[in-house]
Amino acid sequence: MNENTDPLRLEIAAAAARLLADGASDYASAKRKAAQRVLGERAASKGSMPDNEEIDAALLEHLQLFDSGHAERVARRRRAAADLMQRLEEFQPYLTGAVWKGIVTEHAPIHLQLFHDNTKDVQIDLLNRGVDFDVASMPHFRGGADVEAITFWMADAPVLLSLYRHDDLRGALKGARGSGAGPERGDRRALLERLGVAP
Repeated sequence: MNENTDPLRLEIAAAAARLLADGASDYASAKRKAAQRVLGERAASKGSMPDNEEIDAALLEHLQLFDSGHAERVARRRRAAADLMQRLEEFQPYLTGAVWKGIVTEHAPIHLQLFHDNTKDVQIDLLNRGVDFDVASMPHFRGGADVEAITFWMADAPVLLSLYRHDDLRGALKGARGSGAGPERGDRRALLERLGVAP
């Protein structure tokens, strides 16, 4: 995040962070609602809108200040993600999103991206394990056509599986390099390192 960010951007980022902490479902809608709350009827200039990194920083600060269970929730959901990744190992799971970043509201799902060419195999595996799931779609992380998404609950945590073709993995790993914010996703070994556990 830019240390010279103007106060208006910081105010909108903080408002968006509060909305996300209270259950807003995505950054784009939280950002729009936050801008409306801060600016009222005035239109937001492009330069006054915070980016996702700025919102992440504000959200982490908010959770550290006002959510005493945040650190334990991060650890608990990361452990649950590691267990689930082991069970879904054949589908090449990568953890992404809030649990990977360590900025976990109560509503944030364990988001695994699976890289496997047959989405039906994933569904059959879940059915064989007795998992009751819903199927929807979500935007591809690189843009373009939507991908299949599976949602279910595991203990006290919502789970989101987004299903990609095996060829998408190369683009996912390439896109993770060189980002100032760190990698956008990690495999089970990388997650265990964040947990301080030997693979």
